[in-house]
Amino acid sequence: MSSNAVPALGRRELTRWFWRQLTSMRTALFLLLLLAIAAVPGSLVPQRGVDARAVEAYFLEHPKSAPTLDKLGFFNVYTSPWFSAVYLLLMVSLIGCIVPRSFVYFRALRARPPKAPRNFSRLPASASFETSAPVDEVLIGGRRALGRARVDVVDGELSAERGFLREAGNLVFHISVVVVLVGVAVGTLFGYRGSAIVTEGQGFANSLTQYDEFGSGSLFKADQLPPFSLKLDNFTAKFQPLGSQQAGAPRLFRAQGTYTSKPGAAQRTFDITVNHPLEIGSTSVFLVGQGYAPVIKITDANGDVVFNEAVPFLPNDPSYTSTGVVKVPDAEPEQLGFQGFFLPTAATGANGASISVYPAAANPLLGLFVWHGDLGLDKGTPQSVYILDKSKMKQYMNGDKGFRVSLQEGQSQKLPNGGTIEFVDLRQFARFQISSSPGVQVPLIGIVAGLLGLVTSLTIKPRRTWIRARRDGSRTVVDVAVLDRVPRDDLPADLDAFLERFRELLGETEEKT
Repeated sequence: MSSNAVPALGRRELTRWFWRQLTSMRTALFLLLLLAIAAVPGSLVPQRGVDARAVEAYFLEHPKSAPTLDKLGFFNVYTSPWFSAVYLLLMVSLIGCIVPRSFVYFRALRARPPKAPRNFSRLPASASFETSAPVDEVLIGGRRALGRARVDVVDGELSAERGFLREAGNLVFHISVVVVLVGVAVGTLFGYRGSAIVTEGQGFANSLTQYDEFGSGSLFKADQLPPFSLKLDNFTAKFQPLGSQQAGAPRLFRAQGTYTSKPGAAQRTFDITVNHPLEIGSTSVFLVGQGYAPVIKITDANGDVVFNEAVPFLPNDPSYTSTGVVKVPDAEPEQLGFQGFFLPTAATGANGASISVYPAAANPLLGLFVWHGDLGLDKGTPQSVYILDKSKMKQYMNGDKGFRVSLQEGQSQKLPNGGTIEFVDLRQFARFQISSSPGVQVPLIGIVAGLLGLVTSLTIKPRRTWIRARRDGSRTVVDVAVLDRVPRDDLPADLDAFLERFRELLGETEEKT
């Protein structure tokens, strides 16, 4: 082996090198960029914790790519191992940057200003002038002209340093990033969020079985759900009238009803509008959607009423063309399944098909196709109420076309099995998002503090100023030099302004030399 060969790093040296690389500001910025890139799939692909129905629809539309994306965690981006790893590494990197810099900053606060350099002319900005004032008065005037700067006077030389708040603002900004990350992590780990559709006249109890979609942090337990309940008495939806500009644009969504914060508590009223949620303790109930729920009554061939409920139909476009599913497991002799559409304001399109031309219920129409057989509910496997499993069912036909039910409110129609279906009434439903995020104020505080710290670090000038005074006959020669620790173009102009203020304090009006 050559005598000039570099020895291999030991475990301790390798660990120290890795820690220095991880806690460098360059690495922190890279991880911050990587975290932003890692969050992109969460905006492009539906997330289970936000909209499970959209994920199901994505699997139906992309049967080949969806399973691969699922294995990679693209439908749970923010709880995936790779996103969590970047998140944790960024926190460690920031903390590793902040702690040493904080010690350096506190030592700098206690340190004396640096001594004056020997040759002022080598500094970016310097000047000199003569005055009749003695040396002591010059140094006193210099101290007054410098204002709140930290000053040290030794042997006719004045050293001053100011702008320490710049580094404080920089530290506050980086600490605030950690605060935001910690606040978001706590809210994610201990919080929960779900959605539920509640039809007029019906209620909701805050338990897992009542949610259409539910997601929670890994440290949240279902028995921690607050035991509140609510009932939706009335829902109001207003749209821009037909014939006006922006016809059909939403103008008002309003949910009104009553709630109790816990069993046995007094009943209170609520009035929820968009961006004005109901607050129950640490839980917020937001109004995030709305639609129609036709009341459908179905009798079987024996004349028995086997279904009589309001069925939510989910809107698919701005005109509230909605789709829905009706499952009738109690029908005899076979179970029935209905799948179709609801049009709030039905009209005939250019191709002869029925379309909705307005989101308000001006001319409601219900259209359904009918299947018979096994709904698959007896296997005990959970099913979405918005998806009809047709694998063990057959569609009723009318010639070479599927048998179609077409009803307006109050109408009924006979079914191929001998029963009937009736469009009894029309109600509206509200889609609520129920969420709780502990410490939700922490990220907000961190963001505000970070902005203040950033503004401070960008506006404050960390500057060193030196004044040297020496007696030359009957006059005093004053040399002044300034140095910005962060290069700026305005340094000469600031020096001229300082000299003018300095000489006014000394009672001098002579030009600088």
